[in-house]
Amino acid sequence: MKSIKIAALFFAAVLLSINVMAQTEKDVVDVAAGSEAHTTLVAAVKAADLVGTLKSKGPFTVFAPTNDAFAKLPAGTVDNLLKPENKAALAGILTYHVVAGNLDAKAVLGAINKGKGKVVLTTVAGGKLTAAIEDGKVVLTDENGGKATVTATDLKATNGVIHVIDSVLLPK
Repeated sequence: MKSIKIAALFFAAVLLSINVMAQTEKDVVDVAAGSEAHTTLVAAVKAADLVGTLKSKGPFTVFAPTNDAFAKLPAGTVDNLLKPENKAALAGILTYHVVAGNLDAKAVLGAINKGKGKVVLTTVAGGKLTAAIEDGKVVLTDENGGKATVTATDLKATNGVIHVIDSVLLPK
């Protein structure tokens, strides 16, 4: 009986490690594509022709707006941005949500603490996002004063990490 329990524990550990390995073999695009809450983001990444870029080595830190975040934009905004003639504008907005490097939650919090309450992050679009703690949560502020709260952290990928946010951030 003891050997059966040990074998069962071993088998469970092997299955868990296979599951963890399968999860970590996904890049940031694959991780987002596996989320029902990010279908709008994935459609936008495809429309902006950024799939290849975000599947590259990176590393990237992606602040990923949910479908609900995109729904907060004025009516028709997303549909308009998805049009081929707006590809450059869409790419600019999406890359404004990406920071070079692999900044997990611990690194972001450390940078905020080191910055005495805030840190300015430079996006791959060249814009600035300010991260700070508000009411115990990490909040990102864009260059226009728009804010997004981080609602989930450390979705690991082979080429970076994703943090889920509740609003779309907009560059200047």
